[in-house]
Amino acid sequence: MEAQLEQIREQQKETWNKFSAGWQKWDDFTMEWLRPMGEEIMQALHLTSSDVVLDVAAGTGEPGLSIAAVTKDGKVVITDLAEKMLDVARENAARKGITNYETVVCDVCELPFDNATFDAISCRFGFMFFPDMLLAAQEMVRVLKPDGRIAAAVWSVPAENTWVTTIMGAINRHLQLPAPPAGAPGMFRCGAPGALANLFQQAGLRNVTEKAVTGQLQCNTAENYWNFMNEVAAPVVFAMSKADQDTREAIRQEVFSTIAQRYPRTQVALDYGTIVVSGEK
Repeated sequence: MEAQLEQIREQQKETWNKFSAGWQKWDDFTMEWLRPMGEEIMQALHLTSSDVVLDVAAGTGEPGLSIAAVTKDGKVVITDLAEKMLDVARENAARKGITNYETVVCDVCELPFDNATFDAISCRFGFMFFPDMLLAAQEMVRVLKPDGRIAAAVWSVPAENTWVTTIMGAINRHLQLPAPPAGAPGMFRCGAPGALANLFQQAGLRNVTEKAVTGQLQCNTAENYWNFMNEVAAPVVFAMSKADQDTREAIRQEVFSTIAQRYPRTQVALDYGTIVVSGEK
């Protein structure tokens, strides 16, 4: 891997290890929110009880642990760059009584598995952060068995994701942050229709399909939303670290004002839009 890509990988590893505590705190909330995309991935994989499945960039364990509950006679290998995120995954597995799994710290661009090892591969909200997305897809295809399936979820375009643009829009209006380089890892890197599907086809998958999954992040209150985003969303925390106290308060006031205008008499529920892409080898 090129030195620049290795640097991105190490930065991401440090970031996700740093945010593991926040993810653990909000894990039940976050996993309930992301559950529909995990369920769509599972449906797209056509799982059987004896499948051996790879879950890439699994973080705190999903959808890998849900897949393990279905593949009772098989096994799920749950991977992530960040060991501390996998610590949370193991705690979640123990609490749920799930034992047919193992965790492996690794980089998707250098998977430590033999060719044709897995019956299916899942990846929920990992692709847009991979330093080299095509290499990642090719590695997944390499370790997938013939006729095996891959399914992945990514965020759609910003206009469909007010759960993140509400706060990031306010941040961008108050801070002069440099624009990321074109094609750099980021939330909406795979958001354009066909982007991930084309990548799957380049990697050698066939019968590639994509499906939109939309819904709402149920925050209940503006305070919950603000706290959640400032403890879990890495782009938000990074940007807010550049703001002084007065600027932070101005951003907070704008976010709360925007939410009050949108939801004057109802609970806060911000839209999200995702794309689930699947294909077979």
